[in-house]
Amino acid sequence: MPAAQPLRSAARRLPVGAEILDEEVDFRVWAPDRSGVAVVLERPGEGSGVPSTRFEHPLAPENLDRDSDISDAPDRGPSAGASADAGPGARSGYFSGRFPAVPGDRYWFRLDDEESLYPDPASRFQPEGPHGPSEIVDPSTYAWSDGSWRGLKPAGQVLYEMHVGTFTAEGTFAAAAEQLPALSDLGVTAVEVMPVADFPGDYGWGYDGVNLFAPSRLYGRPGDLRAFVDRAHGLGLGVILDVVYNHVGPDGNFLPLFSSAYFTDRYHTPWGEAINFDGESSRPVREFFIANAGYWIEEFHLDGLRLDAVHAIHDCSEEHVVVELTRRSRERAGERSILIFLENEDQEAGFARRAERGEGAVDGLWNDDFHHTAKVALSDRGGAYYTDFRGSPQELISAVKFGYLFQGQPYVHTHGRRGTVSLDLPPMTFVNYLDNHDQVANAGGGRRAHMLSDPGTLRTLTAFLLLGPGTPMLFQGQEFAASSPFFFFADHHGELAPLVREGRAGFMTMFPPFSGVDGASVLPHPDDREAFEASRLRPEERQGHENFVLLHRDLLGLRRDDPVIRLQGELGLDGAVLTDDAFLLRYFGEGEDRLLVINLGRSRPLRPAAEPLLAPMQKTRWSIMWSSESPAYGGLGTPDPITTEGWWLPGRSALLFRPS
Repeated sequence: MPAAQPLRSAARRLPVGAEILDEEVDFRVWAPDRSGVAVVLERPGEGSGVPSTRFEHPLAPENLDRDSDISDAPDRGPSAGASADAGPGARSGYFSGRFPAVPGDRYWFRLDDEESLYPDPASRFQPEGPHGPSEIVDPSTYAWSDGSWRGLKPAGQVLYEMHVGTFTAEGTFAAAAEQLPALSDLGVTAVEVMPVADFPGDYGWGYDGVNLFAPSRLYGRPGDLRAFVDRAHGLGLGVILDVVYNHVGPDGNFLPLFSSAYFTDRYHTPWGEAINFDGESSRPVREFFIANAGYWIEEFHLDGLRLDAVHAIHDCSEEHVVVELTRRSRERAGERSILIFLENEDQEAGFARRAERGEGAVDGLWNDDFHHTAKVALSDRGGAYYTDFRGSPQELISAVKFGYLFQGQPYVHTHGRRGTVSLDLPPMTFVNYLDNHDQVANAGGGRRAHMLSDPGTLRTLTAFLLLGPGTPMLFQGQEFAASSPFFFFADHHGELAPLVREGRAGFMTMFPPFSGVDGASVLPHPDDREAFEASRLRPEERQGHENFVLLHRDLLGLRRDDPVIRLQGELGLDGAVLTDDAFLLRYFGEGEDRLLVINLGRSRPLRPAAEPLLAPMQKTRWSIMWSSESPAYGGLGTPDPITTEGWWLPGRSALLFRPS
């Protein structure tokens, strides 16, 4: 059979993959290390027991002088190892062709007439997992109902981190969608879903994804993810997806078989080979990952992305790939407003500066410094990355006013310096949390914040988080004090399983509770299904733990509705240390202020009260508008703390005042 002529069309949205165009399917793949590529189509037989039919079609190589690049990425030189002075007819490394096929057909790629077949690196669905065939998907068949949805803006967001596999007993997109009304009722504005790109095994966190365009078959089909997003939008909730562009998982990663240029040994990551974003033949690599980001935004109507471990995305290009990716994602969103958040151990604040990056600037930065100081205050954690934090009133004040606590100072834990200057960024830039997937599974050994603290301190710091000017994030089940732990789990097999066990045990020894010889043995092994099953939420606990749910609902109601708190410090915010355990935040508003007084220690008088920020506005006095010690939350009630004798600070409490 003669090779098909490569066809490029403005209708193709992605630089690679299988797309349905004009009643046929257009296939395109980058395989510069290969002299030939064929697509092998499999059509299921009609009826039970009827074998599938297989068709094989060679793809045609594309030339550099053809219009073979559909993206608007800047020219980064020749693709696929062609020399800089390559003349007309030089190969680009792309192979393409259009053939009769229909949605539901499965297909493989054959490389250089090898006997083995491989899935599409840009597969939209892997019905049998990463080692099985790819499936042709038509994204236009889903009937969206969110036409009036306009996306998310940076201000006023309350995030909720979710792992689909453990959020419900079923562990599917469809089951998770049924729980969304409870999150909307709580006051959450956006669900942040942990990675869903397909990965091997029956369970995992998702950070070892290998099919970056394929929603995991463990959670449902692509249409189920679309329905989840559609349902969320109907409830007024946004959906943000956690994506991993710093490495690709070790099992089922076939990218190197198509091109050795996908990865580089010039950089290193803790999890696998570094991705080649700035070396030879890196342009198609950049396009692959940038297109992936835009794909989730455009085809699934997602409202943003959270980029995992950006410090391990190495790129010395004039324009960092994160900036280019962010700008392209906004273009793919069209009229919708999207949000881009980063996790960045180096605390590089420059990614968020609009003046420098324009539309390539991100909207939010995960703030581990807030977590570390708050967790020390909450539970007296120590060792490892808690070494440099005291959980003191001044640290807590600085964390909400200035974001990062370390902005270039020496950092004992790493024997170096940590962070960059972020004093100019508004507080809402920083995503703050008491728990997230990493911190529960790592430092807590699976235990959540409420399992590490007394109820009074937990209520107090929950108020500090949810009334603070940053962007708060809850971890699934936090709002109802879920009884289930959250462990690290990964269904690896063969040689990988013991390696991951060993690496995990070694990592955990940095924390004092697990520093002994048998310290890590108290936790289930990552590849034990027990770790996964034990981590499942029990949504019915919302009815059994009403006081925790009410606490979060009331605080989020204040955050949403109060005319001063909802400004997130836009008109001014200041704080002061009152005692070794107590401090205040003063929110400035138009015509009236708010005062949040927090005491993490025992009850005590405050004498003298020589702090100007405690003073009421002219011709007013402070009156309590909210107390963490309300009996509705399990507290003991709150008498008026301001008397003619002075101030009285109730122990382990947060009090919000308004002028009257």
